[in-house]
Amino acid sequence: MKDWVSFAVVILASSALAERVNQLQVDAEQTLRESAKRMNAAPALGKWCGTGYLYCSAPSCQIEYGPACDANVRPDGPDTTRIARPKVGSIPYGKPIYGCNRNGDIALTYDDGPYTYTEDLLDLLEQYNAKATFYITGRNLGKGAINDPATPWPALIRRMISDGHQVASHTWSHQRLPTLSKSKFWNQMIYNEIAFANILGYFPTYMRPPYSASSEKTNAWLDELGYHITYFNLDTEGYIHDNPNMIDTSKNIWDNAIEGKDPERNKWLHIEHDPVYQTVYNLTEYMLQSLVRNDFKAVTVGECLGDPKENWYRKVG
Repeated sequence: MKDWVSFAVVILASSALAERVNQLQVDAEQTLRESAKRMNAAPALGKWCGTGYLYCSAPSCQIEYGPACDANVRPDGPDTTRIARPKVGSIPYGKPIYGCNRNGDIALTYDDGPYTYTEDLLDLLEQYNAKATFYITGRNLGKGAINDPATPWPALIRRMISDGHQVASHTWSHQRLPTLSKSKFWNQMIYNEIAFANILGYFPTYMRPPYSASSEKTNAWLDELGYHITYFNLDTEGYIHDNPNMIDTSKNIWDNAIEGKDPERNKWLHIEHDPVYQTVYNLTEYMLQSLVRNDFKAVTVGECLGDPKENWYRKVG
């Protein structure tokens, strides 16, 4: 009997240990997701070498030092480097844009996707007849290339267009543009264009720099490529408050900007991130209900700037 008791104790201890190891693995994976999501992994790594998701996937992989980084892999699709890039319309190219032009508009924008939650976000926007702009990163968070037919991303991006949303560039792999050589910078923009063109037959003229980081040098390069550089003037910091106990902080930021404001005199260019769970499944509907209640209109960035839709993209071929 004593031996059986000892054996049972060992089994229970082993089971508890296995559960603990499994929980540690889950916690580690969550930490990696949070690190990538908040875009702090790359600076934290310095110039250390390593293998695995944290080191070899965008944006953590240091593209200037790691030729095997997934961000250094050119996507399939037509080369866009020789596409004509006429500058049309009244919206400036190569200069920072922080706000909308039309009162009553709130340009909802989502960075870093598409991601696991994006389809549900599209369903929610459709429910409220709201339009948004998706600043798409071509390859990040271990999701593969956006134009990989084995992934759900091409269909999601096509749905964004068919639902009346705007798609824009958030670079290929979410790098800090001012830190890059011109050739690496070029890849960040051109690779994303290639992926877009492979999916849609055209690519955006609008972009947002990752980390909101640009410079006179990179602005000039973006001007050369014919891009509108768009930022924001309303940030709820949903990516910081991605916790059911913290997301009310983001709601308060939104309320302070929107609630009780006169749509005849106010307008906003807003930012969220669709890989952030609480943003998609909690904060967004709160914002949409507030928009309706306060008589604001959820629109794309192009719309809030008064830029005709035909100016938002460049055709290939």
